[in-house]
Parts: sequence; C-alpha cells; structure tokens
Amino acid sequence: MLYTRVDYLKHKQAARTLIIERIEYFNQIYKCPIRRIAIRNQKTRWGSCSRKGNLNFNFKMIFLPQYLIDYIVVHELCHLTHMNHSKKFWQHVARVIPDYLARKNDLRKTVKLL
Repeated sequence: MLYTRVDYLKHKQAARTLIIERIEYFNQIYKCPIRRIAIRNQKTRWGSCSRKGNLNFNFKMIFLPQYLIDYIVVHELCHLTHMNHSKKFWQHVARVIPDYLARKNDLRKTVKLL
C-alpha cells in the first residue's frame, strides 16, 4: 500500500504515543539509556538504532498487530546494548520475546505495508 505525506502527518503522533508507551514498558526490563525517539516515514525499515542512542521508528507500525510492534520495539532496544545481530543480541531479545523467530517471520510477510 502506498502512503502519502498526508498519511504520515495524520498518523505520526498516534504512532509516537504508542511506540513511546511500548518503549517505556520494555525499558523497565532492559534499562537502556535512550537519547531521542523519532517517528519517520521510512520506505524500507521498521526501525533503526544509532550508536548515539537514538531510536527511529516507521509511522506505519501503527497499522501492525501489537505483537509485531512489540517485537520491533524490543529489537531496537536490544540494539542499544548490542549493535549487531550476534548470538548475544538474539539472546537479549529472547529474554522478553522468546518467540522472536516466529514474529520476525510474520513481520517479513507483512513487508507489503512498506
């Protein structure tokens, strides 16, 4: 589905509210310092993390089921500790999302939203 700038502006604040709520919930477990959270209209990514502690999320996440939103949020939070996809990174994700592989596969199937 194609989203316009108008769609982005219309849904950006709702996405921010939802994503921040989930970050606050999961960060009670991970306790990662977060510098900045940005909501963007990305074409190919659901989320990203910088070495400076900035988290970026795609506004289109708001159209995903809750379990996939949680997977993306936890995935990016874990990158604040492990800036790679090493075994330790996935163990960190599995602490909270033990079925991360199934969610990861479901998210790949949902890529058409981008």
